[in-house]
Amino acid sequence: MDFIESKNLSFSYDAEEDSQQNIPVNVLNGVSLNVKKGEFLAVIGHNGSGKSTLSKHFNAILLPTGGKMLVDEMDTSDDRLTYDIRRKVGLVLQNPDNQLVASIIEEDVAFGPENMGVEPQRIRSLVDNALKAVDMYEYRTHSPHKLSGGQKQRIAIAGILAMEPECIVLDEPTSMLDPKGREEVISAITKLNREQGITVILITHNMDETVNCHRVIVMDKGEILTEGTPKEVFSQVEFLKKHRLDVPQATEIAKKLRDFGVNMKNLPIDTDECIEALEEVLK
Repeated sequence: MDFIESKNLSFSYDAEEDSQQNIPVNVLNGVSLNVKKGEFLAVIGHNGSGKSTLSKHFNAILLPTGGKMLVDEMDTSDDRLTYDIRRKVGLVLQNPDNQLVASIIEEDVAFGPENMGVEPQRIRSLVDNALKAVDMYEYRTHSPHKLSGGQKQRIAIAGILAMEPECIVLDEPTSMLDPKGREEVISAITKLNREQGITVILITHNMDETVNCHRVIVMDKGEILTEGTPKEVFSQVEFLKKHRLDVPQATEIAKKLRDFGVNMKNLPIDTDECIEALEEVLK
């Protein structure tokens, strides 16, 4: 069953007041997609492709100017359903500092449930479980401002988890992090999807972060260019490069070897697959 569905979704905003041409700027142009419960979906595209604008439609921060966005069959344009929609879909932003509101980590994670009117005893359980899910429980009494970027982002994810959403949307959550921080965050959300069955939508321009997703959607100029499994999408190397997009490093290396005449039957998408492919060639 589709948990999230967009139908011919369009979005535009008015040009700036000092602009000589008062023409609406189109950001999304007839986007139709669906997300199943428990799916790990990646949406990729370069800056300006519309992927971040799309992410804000999943929990009604932005509303369509055309078409529809449905969450568990609820229309995001119906303001009577906004609260219910945002309980089902949580959004994690690029900069974790923008989502930290308290001076103690466990208080920060408790902020959402408290505002939802959850009983204090239940909040304690939600906070502990959320922190354990992202491997940050031992830091619960620390100040979030003393953490690394990856740890802060995991606290931001825990804050969303404590509100028990069915889906987490992450809008370029690793763009401000170093490699270790990126690895921590991607590992945490992959674990949430696999072990707890939480639906995850990852918005990113880092292709290596998408190799463990179930499905990848490629966007450009507010439209969906192609979609499929990571292997299906990243095998289209020339097509992606035509649209100014990279491929995972393992795929790039294998493609260059193939161009030099090395018999690489299938293009790998991660390091392990690349090693296996090279071992096969050397037999």
